[in-house]
Amino acid sequence: MNDSSEDSYTREDVKAELGILRHDADEVVRVIRNAESEDVLEYLIEEEELDVTHDGKHGLGDVREAVLESPLASDRLKRVVSLRGDETPEDVLVPRDVQRNAKVALAAGKPVVLYGPTGTGKTTFAKQLARETGIGYTLNTATPSWTPSDIIGGVSPDYTGESLSYRTKLGCVSEGVQRARRFDVEYGVILDEITRADISKIFGPLYTAIENPNQTIFETDEGETIQLDERVNIICTMNMSDRTVNELDNAITRRFAMIELDEYEDDKREQLFRDWIDSHISGETDFSESEILRLFERDYEGINHGNESTSQGAIMRFGPMHYRDVAVFLGVGCREGGEYEFDQTAAVGQAFRTYIVPRLLNSAAFPQIERIVDHYRALNDEFEEFDLSPAAELAERELEQERRQMGSYE
Repeated sequence: MNDSSEDSYTREDVKAELGILRHDADEVVRVIRNAESEDVLEYLIEEEELDVTHDGKHGLGDVREAVLESPLASDRLKRVVSLRGDETPEDVLVPRDVQRNAKVALAAGKPVVLYGPTGTGKTTFAKQLARETGIGYTLNTATPSWTPSDIIGGVSPDYTGESLSYRTKLGCVSEGVQRARRFDVEYGVILDEITRADISKIFGPLYTAIENPNQTIFETDEGETIQLDERVNIICTMNMSDRTVNELDNAITRRFAMIELDEYEDDKREQLFRDWIDSHISGETDFSESEILRLFERDYEGINHGNESTSQGAIMRFGPMHYRDVAVFLGVGCREGGEYEFDQTAAVGQAFRTYIVPRLLNSAAFPQIERIVDHYRALNDEFEEFDLSPAAELAERELEQERRQMGSYE
């Protein structure tokens, strides 16, 4: 191709040299930097996917970085390269007011905490929110060992030289600031399951930075100072089973927008169930799809809303996302050659025993365990097509263990 970096490359130029471009990433970068129009970039990225050819299926490489740095690239095209390989569902099914409140909070410059029962799709919505409000994002899952350096940055040992030395290492929020600055884009930083860590401890410097946005929170070895940037959207998730909102340090509720994600609208929840049944069970098993759907609905309703015939209320709050695991288990286990190909009736109870009941028991108090036992006994009687006794028996064993422990204290 023409060696002059001052020449502009047209779509026709690029088509004529496509063979070279498919084998030389440096040439692709040069064309991007000297493209005549965005049409050239769209041809390279959307039609020929040369970013995938040279940078891989996901992650930043030289080609994608060149697109992000290009003044010709639209936000739409920057999203294409930033989110390449991201399989986050496009359809946002959370309630409309949850979506609106979260977007307004971010637009107002507030970090967001999405909280609610386990299995309500908080992480999925966090990614959807980050995708919609920015150009790319990182997902960081908290651990009990997290410290403020995981958020802001700190000093870490460097073993690459002949002797031990120390270098500064950016935290996930500081990395987000650096990315937003470099490419002049809005960028999302997701801190997932934050109650796994000591929130007061890890967020201390971040609280200070939120109160004083112009304050330097970190400085790199190269002398770059990091301050919070309005282009960085901080989105956190937490399970209500880990800690209730009332038990949180007031510092986070004052500085973050607390967005509850709990109930789905009935039609949206049913859409989720139908999608999973269609994707994982249809054509793979002998089950009646309508009966599987009815079982999912009856189980969900019984746990979240109780039994009208006995006037008993909800057992606990429990999200619909757990049923995807059941659908996948049934599809894999009952397909031709699967472990349950010739014992599909038993597979349903085993799926609930594996994915639903342990998650219920994990946060259940004694009265709730009694209700869980009764609930699965009743479901087993109602659904003759499925053997749900393994689910009921697991809950019964937990109940007996709780009774023995209570007896030992008397």
